[in-house]
Amino acid sequence: MGQNAFGRILQLAMLVVLARLIGPTQIGLVGVALLALSGIQKFTNVGLDAALVQDEETNVDEHLNTVWVLEIARGALISAVLLLAAPLIAQVLGDGNVQSTTTLIQVIALSPLLLGFKNPGMVYFQKNLDFHKQFVYRVSGDVVQVVVAIAWALVSPTAMALVAGYVAADLLRLVLSYLLHEFRPNLSFSRDSAGQLINYGKWITGSSILYFLYSEGDDAFVGAFIGAAPLAFYQYAYRFSNAPATELTSVISSVMFPAFSKLQDDAEQMRSTFKKTLRVNAFISAPVAFGIAVVAPDFVIVALGEQWTDMIVPMQILALYGFLRALGQTFGPIWKAMGRPDLLAKLGFLRVVLMAVTLYPVAVTLGYGITGAAAVVTVIYVFPMMPIDIYLITKMLDVPPLETIREIAFPTSASAVMAAVVWYVDSLIELPAIAELVIGILVGAVTYFAVVAVLERQFRWGIGRNVKKIVASARR
Repeated sequence: MGQNAFGRILQLAMLVVLARLIGPTQIGLVGVALLALSGIQKFTNVGLDAALVQDEETNVDEHLNTVWVLEIARGALISAVLLLAAPLIAQVLGDGNVQSTTTLIQVIALSPLLLGFKNPGMVYFQKNLDFHKQFVYRVSGDVVQVVVAIAWALVSPTAMALVAGYVAADLLRLVLSYLLHEFRPNLSFSRDSAGQLINYGKWITGSSILYFLYSEGDDAFVGAFIGAAPLAFYQYAYRFSNAPATELTSVISSVMFPAFSKLQDDAEQMRSTFKKTLRVNAFISAPVAFGIAVVAPDFVIVALGEQWTDMIVPMQILALYGFLRALGQTFGPIWKAMGRPDLLAKLGFLRVVLMAVTLYPVAVTLGYGITGAAAVVTVIYVFPMMPIDIYLITKMLDVPPLETIREIAFPTSASAVMAAVVWYVDSLIELPAIAELVIGILVGAVTYFAVVAVLERQFRWGIGRNVKKIVASARR
């Protein structure tokens, strides 16, 4: 939790500062470079770490040298493709800034090359739930990224500031991976190990590709058909609306996969733990998402300035998408832990198909732009994706669907009441935006916990016991 919250706060603070120093168009060009990097990474992800975590054997040293060789090859491949394809990508997505975009893509190509040499022993931090070293690894890189990016932007307020921060962070993480874990790889390769790992990871590869298409395909669409500045608005709307809910609950997801992998032969424990996990997940993510939607106008004015107001409505729509994504992070780890990563790929394929047939008509033909793109990705998750997720998880764990829906319904109802109260209070007051933002947050927190207390008392929801156990565990 500390790793994700601290790291994300740093990055969002950096984005706020750079939004004012650099502006939407330059940030949109960085978005193109990061989109290119992310796409090739997803298309070459063979799920090696996931295969090692899912392995029931405690010691996986026999596989690590093979993993290292494969990751070096993958990093070199990604870098080479980026260097060669940069002019073409810039021509398609660069919105007329071909030379600048090409340079940004070619510089960021250093990142996968560096991380290809990362110590493969780092996988033990996740496999053994040893997250304090993972905290140092992740947060140190985040700090360096923020310092380098802001320092560069103060001297030269261009898109290169963000790219320089990104590469500097990955250079530090490469060094830290060898300082934090004692394993030392060598260039030995086992075809048997590679075959075993890739056999499991093939579905991770498929789901990773599809994840890119449905989670960032809309970004590529906006960059190609609407422009670089709208891409910046869209990406900022996505990050600020989704980060609080999804980053907090991704903590749960990151612990769930290795933990459920250890419980995969205990069906009763799996069912019990799933319901508790979903309950806490929804309890955290629902108020955050609904709260962001209702305070978005004041937040954008205060944090980013008047030039970013085009992102307000997309941000409000994507806040609901962030809530649904957060819930989805409870389901995926169970499928992977139970040896069904194919479900991630198959469901991802369905989402990609639905997006492919609806994005262009809504966003371009009908002229709804980035607001239409945000609505498309959100509506598709509302139906049919979330009902399918619930059906599959309840069937796999033999949990009645109504029990799963109940865990989602309580926090959603409390959050809807909270949002209505905040909206009403905001309509009554005429104060500077920053004062309205602070009041809205305070009123929302009080309202949400008051409604939760009523639901807990009247319906024996169970969230109170879960929170007490979490607090007791944290104190230890």
